Amino acid sequence: QVQLVESGGGLVQAGGSLRVSCGVSGRTLITYGMGWFRQAPGKEREFVTGITWSGGSTYYADSVKGRFTISRDVAKNTVYLQMNSLKPEDTAVYYCAARTTYSDYVSSWRYEYPYWGQGTQVTVSS
Repeated sequence: QVQLVESGGGLVQAGGSLRVSCGVSGRTLITYGMGWFRQAPGKEREFVTGITWSGGSTYYADSVKGRFTISRDVAKNTVYLQMNSLKPEDTAVYYCAARTTYSDYVSSWRYEYPYWGQGTQVTVSS
């Protein structure tokens, strides 16, 4: 059984930085394609970024490109989301998600990810 646990959310001022983490248990990280999604109040859950099982490819939503970076530490079975130059519109609950696939593309479609964490709140004040 796969379990995902996010941590590291919090309150930050606009222009600041924050890193959120996602610990993965169940199988080694290299068997999963990983994604980060977010959901703001009253809005649909949206794709933020993802990384393939090999770590060879990443993909970012236009709204975060150049500001956010996804990375992973296979030894720690952990995926990270480094968020820089944060804006108030980045305020949301951030979720990590996993899919057991050896595909070489990053899916931005939430329904392709069967495993989800509980989410961590990120609030950016203006």
